[in-house]
Amino acid sequence: MKPLLNAHEFEAALRQIGAERYHNLHPFHRLLHTGKLSKSQVQAWALNRYYYQSMIPVKDSIILSRLTTPELRREWRRRIIDHDGDGSEPGGIEKWIALGRGVGLDEAYVVAGKGILPATRFAVDAYVHFVRDRTLLEAVASSLTELFSPTVISERVRGMLEHYPFITRDTLAYFDKRPVQAKQDSDFALHYCIDNARRPEEQEAVLNALRFKCDVLWAQLDALYFSYVEPGMVPPGAWQPGSGLASGEAGR
Repeated sequence: MKPLLNAHEFEAALRQIGAERYHNLHPFHRLLHTGKLSKSQVQAWALNRYYYQSMIPVKDSIILSRLTTPELRREWRRRIIDHDGDGSEPGGIEKWIALGRGVGLDEAYVVAGKGILPATRFAVDAYVHFVRDRTLLEAVASSLTELFSPTVISERVRGMLEHYPFITRDTLAYFDKRPVQAKQDSDFALHYCIDNARRPEEQEAVLNALRFKCDVLWAQLDALYFSYVEPGMVPPGAWQPGSGLASGEAGR
């Protein structure tokens, strides 16, 4: 049996997973951030990523329903508000819809989700099922990819503004608050996991949950790369470049 790691060792092991497996290392993200994608490939990314974004408050609602104290529920409820909004300010989902519009997609088409890749749907649904079916500790641990997101967000915003003339800062408004939100969220989840993984097998379950979540993110980019970059095999029923565009976008 593996030994119990102290808090410093445990956190280091979690961060090592991010260094090796986080999706900022994926070739599709490298192309996105360095301006090597066409507009239609950026549209494919925005469209498919919307499905992931739209299901985040769903998975967070599942976790919220499993928390047993008011303090924990208040903390986790904030995540849902961040994505759904509070009725007075737009949340992350509304801002991602605006991102879709900003890259030339029709809003109704984005929200309908009919053109997303099968692998996107399978990966995201697997994430929702994971937080429903695994232990609460594993469910919380699966959110720890937020430990690594502030760096990739700053890289993404800088690169997309620099390289894509059709991208504006307003298009990328979703990312304005995410570094601060992600740090707050990941700090809480990290401390929760350190405090509640008290046996070696629980620590290993946390590590595996983070590996699983990295796989969920990586699989989505695998599908985008295969379908819209190389070899460019779009599966039946998935979005085809030139379709689902906002009025006035065709032919641009």
